[in-house]
Amino acid sequence: MRIPSLTLLVSTWAWACCALVIDTASLGLDNNQIVQRADPSLAGYLGVFFLGADPYVYFYLSNGNNPISFKALNKGSPIFKPTKGTGGVRDPTIVPGGGSEAGKKWYIIGTDLNIGKTTWDAAQRTGSKGIFVWESTDLINWVNERLVIVEDNTAGMVWAPEAIWDPAKGQYLVHWASKFYSPSDPSHTGTPSSTKIRYAYTSDFRTFSTPQTYIDRSPTNIIDLTILPLNSSSSYLRFMKDESLKTVFVETSTTGLFGSWTRVGGASAIIESGVEGPAAYWDNTTPGKVHLLLDFYGSDGYRPYESTNPERNSGGWTASSRTGWPTGLRHGSVLPVDGTVWERLNARWG
Repeated sequence: MRIPSLTLLVSTWAWACCALVIDTASLGLDNNQIVQRADPSLAGYLGVFFLGADPYVYFYLSNGNNPISFKALNKGSPIFKPTKGTGGVRDPTIVPGGGSEAGKKWYIIGTDLNIGKTTWDAAQRTGSKGIFVWESTDLINWVNERLVIVEDNTAGMVWAPEAIWDPAKGQYLVHWASKFYSPSDPSHTGTPSSTKIRYAYTSDFRTFSTPQTYIDRSPTNIIDLTILPLNSSSSYLRFMKDESLKTVFVETSTTGLFGSWTRVGGASAIIESGVEGPAAYWDNTTPGKVHLLLDFYGSDGYRPYESTNPERNSGGWTASSRTGWPTGLRHGSVLPVDGTVWERLNARWG
């Protein structure tokens, strides 16, 4: 989600993975540690996006097990459109179930924003305080649309929500970007705080814990956080956008979601500039390879990148071939799927 400079704005992984031993020295991990990667039995990828000025949920399916070649499902029409809030959803993220819901439940969450009905300034000052939620037990039928309020009236907006199953907590950690106004400024006409990443926990995407601040780099504005697990317990990559400089960078932790995070290359190291909406996913067949989508919001939308040293910033990532990559895809997520799911999605909407 972009905050234009003139105004001051599932991811995704699969938990059903096998664990393989690889050289983890470059990640700062103990060499005996197991690094989680996609299961070789996975046979494809499901992409969930919105398209340019069309704030609806679109599905794209990989051409076979090719991680950077996708085709539009449903003849290029939306899979569904929101009926609540502003009637538009941006930044859709598909969240695989965790715990007892693993392999049985999936959620799509997203930003309540139809920019065609408002302005960027108004959307940041008096936009939605909640997130859209849909759920499914088969990735085909999506039900129980709801708009759940997660922030109070001092928040100007709730943008780019994503979620990850936290095994240490046994719940989903949901995070988003917000900026805040003084309680004495109920109309939000004054100067807001810097944009920060907030979080809450939930077990059902209906009831959420009281939000707290996860990342605050004031005066820098931070948005578009996405987290990729490296193993099942304590090691992660997290990608985010420095909205002040319009750059995307990555940090790594070996001590959990609330542990110490390191930005390889230092505070100024970046993956790319002029981009937003990072979406990361493991390669299904190449051990240790991660794919990263970066939204060139001033141009043709998402472009794919790849790396076998995903913890690195400068020099760690290379642009992938775009021969089979569709243009116009905007901030979303990608979910690795097995052959049965791929066939079911293709049969239903291909």
